[in-house]
Amino acid sequence: MPEKFIISLDQGTTSSRAILFDKNGMICQVAQKEFTQLYPQPGWVEHDAEEIWASQFSVLAEIIAKASLTISDIAALGITNQRETTVVWDRATSRPIYNAIVWQDRRTAAYCDQLKADGIEPVIQEKTGLVLDAYFSATKLKWILDNISGAREKAVKGELAFGTIDSWLSWKLTNGKVHVTDVSNASRTMLMNINTCDWDDELLKLFDIPASVLPEIIQSSRIYAVSEAVVKNANIPLAGIAGDQQAALFGQQCTQPGMVKNTYGTGCFMLMHTGEKIVRSTNNLLTTVAWKINNRVEYAVEGSIFIAGALVQWLRDGLHLIRSSSDIEELAGRVKDSDGVYIVPAFAGLGAPHWNQHARGTVFGLTRGTGKAHIARACLESIAYQTMDVLKAMESDAGLPIRELRVDGGATINNLLMQFQCDLLQVPVVRPEVYETTALGAAYLAGLGVGYWESVADIQQQWKADKTFIPEHSAAEMEAGINQWKRAIRASIAWADDGTGIR
Repeated sequence: MPEKFIISLDQGTTSSRAILFDKNGMICQVAQKEFTQLYPQPGWVEHDAEEIWASQFSVLAEIIAKASLTISDIAALGITNQRETTVVWDRATSRPIYNAIVWQDRRTAAYCDQLKADGIEPVIQEKTGLVLDAYFSATKLKWILDNISGAREKAVKGELAFGTIDSWLSWKLTNGKVHVTDVSNASRTMLMNINTCDWDDELLKLFDIPASVLPEIIQSSRIYAVSEAVVKNANIPLAGIAGDQQAALFGQQCTQPGMVKNTYGTGCFMLMHTGEKIVRSTNNLLTTVAWKINNRVEYAVEGSIFIAGALVQWLRDGLHLIRSSSDIEELAGRVKDSDGVYIVPAFAGLGAPHWNQHARGTVFGLTRGTGKAHIARACLESIAYQTMDVLKAMESDAGLPIRELRVDGGATINNLLMQFQCDLLQVPVVRPEVYETTALGAAYLAGLGVGYWESVADIQQQWKADKTFIPEHSAAEMEAGINQWKRAIRASIAWADDGTGIR
């Protein structure tokens, strides 16, 4: 039998990628294309959903051409995606009625504040495992229905479809024949009850969402359609979907309760696998669905950091301190520390464990001697400090110390950042051989769905460490910096609300 391959479509916040994997879970080809970030007002972040589709389709076609494959060489296609980002389109035309509202967008923060004041948050947390925040899809969907002319009327008539990016790509790949989302993405909409894994009528009523716009919730790993947009009469099974962070958890093979991974992407997202048990956080973390395979639902606890790699992009595109993102390690390495500079990158508010949607980015400790290398180093260190905050909250929820942290995502190639992270946490930080674990997780789910891999146990042997970082500085040596970081967080929150009610 000739060898077949799995393709992952990895649709991220700033770029769309297609990655080709072989039976050993190794990367054979990668194609990537960035797309436009839209900022129509302060705190608003949008994408052109049609551009997302065009970029994703182009890299899919590119990878097939680069690898000299035919469609019959591809065993299955998996999708992993930026979560919470909200698209609403016309079912008849497949055209979006408004730009995609990105997970980072804060336009519904005031509405969330009002719901909190009305005492609604405990009900939402119990049903969804989420905090009440503009981060999630429900309030974005409501905003589109309330603010786009004729949208609500068309929705009531069943003429509109809502979806997160996995739904949008599945719709486009099947030429509108399939309107689905998997359970991991559905758990991030704030409309699905994680206890039943069904859309919740009480939440739909609360947010005034017509059920007719919603996709069908499916398992994360099974054949749910075949593509019709690539080559007619020679189509690829669509067999795996997971939100990017759940896919990374699976790609890291954190399949046993207590295992933890952190993904360093546009944001940072740390997940602890909790098995079939729903663990309720007492430290402002989220309870989320990890995946559903063979009708078995597994869960995770998650800490979400909104700005990580996006901070490096800001240095590159906003301040022009570096030419490319990879330059930051060399620049930051020119100095031994940040010389007392601390950056709290709350460009889209603070995520876990603080959850302050009004906080904004702040820089502390500038002196006349501060140079761009100190700024670069403070940016890298802020990513590690934010991760530390989440890990400590996770340890408290779990009631046990975390023994190691598995890491993935583009920023993990930065050895300076990984070593600083290790020193802060005082536990081994383990970088895998295949660091594109988000795409790998989607590939594994798709492969399991078509029998390309027989079982989870079959693929667990494929995970290998590339490098393990061990602490080079003691906890006592790191304490002063940690205390200053906590001070910077407090100051940033104080700036967001100075007691006058002005934000």
